[in-house]
Amino acid sequence: MATDTETPSSSGKTVDAQPELSTLLVPLLKGIIYQDVAPQRWADLLKLQNSVRDYVVVLGLELVLDEAEGYAFLHSRRDEADDQDTDNIGQDIPRLITRRQLSFPVSLLLALLRKKLAEFDASGGETRLMLSRDDIVDLMRLFMPDSSNEAKLVDQMDRHINKVVELGFLRKLKTGSGKQTDYEVRRIIKAFIDAQWLSELDQKLEQYRQQLEKTNDEK
Repeated sequence: MATDTETPSSSGKTVDAQPELSTLLVPLLKGIIYQDVAPQRWADLLKLQNSVRDYVVVLGLELVLDEAEGYAFLHSRRDEADDQDTDNIGQDIPRLITRRQLSFPVSLLLALLRKKLAEFDASGGETRLMLSRDDIVDLMRLFMPDSSNEAKLVDQMDRHINKVVELGFLRKLKTGSGKQTDYEVRRIIKAFIDAQWLSELDQKLEQYRQQLEKTNDEK
């Protein structure tokens, strides 16, 4: 009788049961594998990660796997400087895979969320950062042009938020009827905005804020 880790072969002998490589490669080529979302697939990936790495390298890809944070994705192999281009954050998911330039508001929102996550981690509290839609809108409001049409401004911010959800850096949480939408900041954002870039963020944001104020004053 076969055990939980063995399965009969065509010859009648038992062999160790292994997850098929294709069951890992297909979802990786489509996006991100999260430990908390697909625990069995994650466990299979840990077993076969060396095989996955060997396979994808011939496609010009590399496997990025963070066991501590619980995520894995495929990354196009290119110069490190190019990977740190903030206008292209997130476009390596997946990458056989077209790289498209993100709009400035989306790049800005990603940077603000990364900063918020760093502050959250420094507080030493919970491991999951949850933000309401209003929280995210407030993060961006300081850096958005003045508008007399509040509804239009908020609608624009919603589109930016939805884009970040699509990229996989925010996860929309289920809420009850009539309740405000909440989001979880996915920790994979740390893989795309590193600590060095983050350390320069305050200066960059202040320069942008001053430029925005100057533009508004000239109107």
